[in-house]
Order: sequence, then C-alpha cells, then structure tokens
Amino acid sequence: MLEVIRPELYEMSFREYLMADEMTMSYNAKWGGTIPFPREEWEDWYDTWIRKPDNKRYYRYLKNEEDEFVGEIAYHYDSQRDIYICDVIILAKFRNRGYGTEGLKLLCDAAKVNGISVLHDDIAADNPSYKLFLKNGFEIEYQNDEVLMVKKSL
Repeated sequence: MLEVIRPELYEMSFREYLMADEMTMSYNAKWGGTIPFPREEWEDWYDTWIRKPDNKRYYRYLKNEEDEFVGEIAYHYDSQRDIYICDVIILAKFRNRGYGTEGLKLLCDAAKVNGISVLHDDIAADNPSYKLFLKNGFEIEYQNDEVLMVKKSL
C-alpha cells in the first residue's frame, strides 16, 4: 500500500507543508503546534538527516498508490537518554486509512535492518496516537502528566 521514499532535497517542500499544517500538527499543541521549516534550513537539515545520518538518524517519506506523499517516518538517537526515538506523522487528510499502522511497521523494519534493537516514542499525555503504538506491539514504559513513553523491542 505504501512506498518508503528517500526524499531529494527539493522534495523538502513536502516536509515544510507537513510541519506547517495545523490539523496535522494539532497533536503537537502542547509543544507549540506547527513547526517552521524554512527553505534556508533545508540544506543543513538534509545533510544531517539524509546525506550523513551516521546510523543515528533515519528519515523517509511515505507515498501511497496514487503517487502522493502522505507522511513521514523517522527515528533518531537521543544521546542524553541513550535511546532511539521514533516519529510517524501522517498528513491529517490521509489519516484513518491504515497509513499510520503501515508506516510504523515500515519504520520498525528499517530500524531493525539498521541494527536498532529498541524504538521509543515520547507522546504528549493528551495525544490519542499512543493507541496506534500499542496496537502495533509497543508497550508503555512510563507515563506522567506530560508524556507517555512507549517502547518496542525489535
């Protein structure tokens, strides 16, 4: 159903759109909502996340059968906590079609191939997306008033 795409630099316009979409980023309201991703930041960001990830980062787009970018999947190494944090964002207009589940599976598969043994995600306590993670084999590691931390051994 979905294809994993390593985006080209010029395709960062989709990420800019994704991060600026209020409905898509509503889950992030507690931490400021939308996230600016101006063109002048693309080159440095692209170098860090795509050209030279040093096995500490992974970033891909998800493309559907209609050849549309529908979201992103990613993980990065958090050295302060010594864990890999994952990220699945589906553009709001494409939600509730199974893309989140498929994207999360594809992300876990990629992480495992890349030698990552455990993925985590810290989800805002009021964000219902934690259900997606639990449905796909993640378990709650801890939770408090701010965050719900999930993890999955790959």
